[in-house]
Amino acid sequence: MIDYSTILNPQVQALKPSGIRRFFDIASEMDDVISLSIGEPDFTTPWHIREEGIRSLEKGKTWYSPNRGFEQLRTEISRYMDRRYGLVYDQKSQVLVTVGGSEAIDMALRALVCPGDEVIIVEPSFVCYDPLTRMAGGVPVSIATTEETKFRLTAAQLEAAITPKTKLLVLPFPSNPTGAVLRRKDLEEIAAVVRRHNLFVLSDEIYAELTYGSELHVSIAQMEGMQERTVVINGFSKTYAMTGWRLGFAVGPAEVIGQMTKLHQFGIMSAPTMAQYAAIEALKNGDSDIEYMREQYDMRRRLIVDRLNAMGLTCFEPEGAFYVFPSIKSTGLTSEEFCERLIYSHRVAVIPGSAFGECGNGYVRISYAYSIRNIQQALDRIEAFLQEL
Repeated sequence: MIDYSTILNPQVQALKPSGIRRFFDIASEMDDVISLSIGEPDFTTPWHIREEGIRSLEKGKTWYSPNRGFEQLRTEISRYMDRRYGLVYDQKSQVLVTVGGSEAIDMALRALVCPGDEVIIVEPSFVCYDPLTRMAGGVPVSIATTEETKFRLTAAQLEAAITPKTKLLVLPFPSNPTGAVLRRKDLEEIAAVVRRHNLFVLSDEIYAELTYGSELHVSIAQMEGMQERTVVINGFSKTYAMTGWRLGFAVGPAEVIGQMTKLHQFGIMSAPTMAQYAAIEALKNGDSDIEYMREQYDMRRRLIVDRLNAMGLTCFEPEGAFYVFPSIKSTGLTSEEFCERLIYSHRVAVIPGSAFGECGNGYVRISYAYSIRNIQQALDRIEAFLQEL
């Protein structure tokens, strides 16, 4: 009998499975469950985007693309970053097309982090940053944000966390799971700390187009002196409802993108051809699609925040992404207990806040990337659950 524990990589064995997928898997095995657990748009990819992917297949365009991605797509990404943020990137050397934003995050961490380097991760945050940092040989250092500051990172918090071993700041805003955003003033103060300590930034901006109110998303790469020390991660999954197409991108200094490209060459080769043709169409003609979906999410956001607060689950108003992060501390339950009892007794799946870092305990993540009907039914069930408690 083989003892696989002696064969498998101990670093991999030490990683904890995703707390998000656990409740998704429970829900998939039960009847009559309303799941508000996964961050996946309920919209179908707009037809004109799908049509370009279909057309590429019909024309037999099924070969590998260049490692960095098709030149036309990289050009459109460069144009998007320029018109949206005023950031100019050379499509030949500063843009890399990846298999989803997740691959781009992995490549960036592996290209930048050396064994023993400290990587500051703002929490609560998406589940991938900590394990990918560990697999790159880095040391994750978490900064806990709180509801009192609307889950925003402050410059003072960053300053206090920096040591001589700090190399990289992971900046995940708009935030999954809290919906928090950083405004220009926040970013200017954080950028000053980053420059003073000669740090680098991985800015995950996958939800950049899903911000609400009159202020649009601002990238830290727009701050003075920051474009040269920032890799910006983005993609098509959330913005254009293209989760299954698995397409993302990274933009940044040519020296960093070049090293990421080498890892991409050896590990992936190139992103899917069909998805790239669809993404070209999305960037060229998809602005109205973004606006429509953002308006729909905004309506759901206001509905869910009002209902949660009315039933006694205090919830600050998220300004980005498509999640709310209500406090469940009034119930006396941990996040895990709340979610387990809710799904088994009232058939509603949400995610424990503790899945996104220890400071998330006492909260749950609820996605509003679902239909109004599902959201309303789920809220009715949650309210009934609370009344029984």
